[in-house]
Amino acid sequence: MGHGRAPLRTAAAGAVSAALIAGTVVGLAPAAQAAPAVRFVDITGDGGTVLKANVLTPAGADGTRDYPLVVLPTSWGLPQIEYLAQAQKLADSGYVVLTYNVRGFWQSGGQIEVAGPPDIADASKVIDWALAHTPADPQRVGMAGVSYGAGISLLAAAHDKRIKAVAALSGWADLIDSIYSGRTQHVQAAAVLDGAGTLTGRESPEVREIFDNLYASDLSKEQQMIDWGRKRSVGTYVDQLNSNGAAVMLANAWGDTVFPANQYAGFYEKLTGPKRLELRPGDHATAELTGLFGLPNDVWTDTERWFDHYLKGADNGIDREQPVQLKSRSAGGYEGYPDWKSVDATRRKVALAGSTTIHANVDSGADGGIVFLSSILDQVAQLPPIASMPLLPRRWAAVWQSERYGTAQQVRGTARLHTTLTPTKESGTFVAYLYDVGPLGIGKLVTHAPLSWHGRTPGEPFGVDLDLFSTAYDVPAGHRLALVVDTVDPLYTEHNPSGAQLTFSSPSDDPSYVSVPLREQ
Repeated sequence: MGHGRAPLRTAAAGAVSAALIAGTVVGLAPAAQAAPAVRFVDITGDGGTVLKANVLTPAGADGTRDYPLVVLPTSWGLPQIEYLAQAQKLADSGYVVLTYNVRGFWQSGGQIEVAGPPDIADASKVIDWALAHTPADPQRVGMAGVSYGAGISLLAAAHDKRIKAVAALSGWADLIDSIYSGRTQHVQAAAVLDGAGTLTGRESPEVREIFDNLYASDLSKEQQMIDWGRKRSVGTYVDQLNSNGAAVMLANAWGDTVFPANQYAGFYEKLTGPKRLELRPGDHATAELTGLFGLPNDVWTDTERWFDHYLKGADNGIDREQPVQLKSRSAGGYEGYPDWKSVDATRRKVALAGSTTIHANVDSGADGGIVFLSSILDQVAQLPPIASMPLLPRRWAAVWQSERYGTAQQVRGTARLHTTLTPTKESGTFVAYLYDVGPLGIGKLVTHAPLSWHGRTPGEPFGVDLDLFSTAYDVPAGHRLALVVDTVDPLYTEHNPSGAQLTFSSPSDDPSYVSVPLREQ
């Protein structure tokens, strides 16, 4: 099957490359004499695997001086011309830029390893090649990428001391916490990745097995999957990364359905070197998308500023700005914070009183949306998933609401659910949703998160603490917050046996609540 798709991948890559190059040439026509030329090359990666790459050098390069180097590994499923518009901009401003198609995808050789050891070794081989064949300065090496390219860039910086600066856009720090948070398979996100990998690349047998085990919910393979993910998570190597001293910029979107913002925020707090965290509205890689077409884009502007300061030594002020920059999903510009802990330093609890029992196996209508589509709608039109609180069937959904707020509530950070749960079966799943509820009872989704468990004693209560996905959302004056819990969401795999029931209670000595982080006003 892999060989049968090879001509399709080759033809498609050629067509997309030609179209993008033609568009870039047309766009740069008035300055054609000064434009850096694109050179397509083959680079020998780890184990002799051929990596398809392209190189741009500054137009005035004549061999008399060296330039800082920026290496850009491609995103999952995208060809090597993905970053051409940004590469042109970087080369115009004095960088040697090398983009390469990661192994296993499109015309590059090898198999998809999901940022495994061969991918990390490839990054170092690419740097070796650039230092030997371009006017690149070995003391000024940076890496950047979107999604898969972001994850590989971070891992490479933890393993190669030559990398002095990284910009990791819509990437991951903890792979398992991204696709298996709360011991729950993020099945829609996994299917999108699996489908794109099957269409545009060649999965290794190990990767195929991981996907199959994820879909099958095979608990006997759970630890194997966790160990596999840890090897591919830069959080595992944070001490090495800190020791190497690379300046790390992290950027992600609040609604990222592949790599939720939580895992980046937690990782950011563990970094000890120069660092920056930017979180904006959008879904996976949508915040960076316009920049890939050469249009004005905040993420790519800050990426270049990051490299200008840490690779060129430019005094552009980025090191003096508040390192945590957030943009609300609702309105307004960027807000600066000295660290992530300061984002949700102020909290307000919503009590979850009483005892409520719900039946499993039926979708109540409260959902996290559709992968990519829902968060894109929220990004461009402020239309998150909605649900009517009065119409949610109480047989399948538990609903608690706050009082009506007299002033706007600016939710910033990570809401946390604390409750006591009594299941009737040993395994199960629930999904918690936090809604902004208007006067007519229509709720707009603020955030949510799933949780699954196994091996519990039926009928025996246990405490639950669940972090919902981090967000920034403004609840208008006159609205309420509502916490809704049900058991089925198309985004996730459900582990409730047929006929299961879940009882949520609030003992007097351990009351249930959702703790909501609020911006000080």
